[in-house]
Amino acid sequence: MSEQETPPTYYERVGGHATFVKLVHAFYEGVAQDPPLRELYPEEDLGPAEERLLLFLEQYWGGPKTYGETRGHPRLRIRHAPFSVTPTQRDRWLHHMLGAVDTLGLDPIDDLEMRDYLTRAAHFMVNAEEDPADGGRNLPLL
Repeated sequence: MSEQETPPTYYERVGGHATFVKLVHAFYEGVAQDPPLRELYPEEDLGPAEERLLLFLEQYWGGPKTYGETRGHPRLRIRHAPFSVTPTQRDRWLHHMLGAVDTLGLDPIDDLEMRDYLTRAAHFMVNAEEDPADGGRNLPLL
């Protein structure tokens, strides 16, 4: 690479659109088979959620800016505020998302970078506690 060339983005380095389509599709296959996690997705068809996540991840990792152009700033916490995201739901989400990452066969450094981001993002999204005395229903954090 010459001094004038810019290094490839993470998005380009890992295979671009096809890689992120594979990741998101594998993730939502897991969600569809996980009733407690599936409850967080109010739409009957997971297709729109799959498309939104794909656009978000592509933009985050240096791909097309379609998410921002069509939906504005991600505002992840605000967009997810109507849903009780408990530590258990976070763990279920991570289980399926990290399983989807396993399907990609990324180089170790790229794999680690993606897992680190997804794990941090999942922890950031928790907005409710679980009360074992309440049968595991979600209670809002105070």
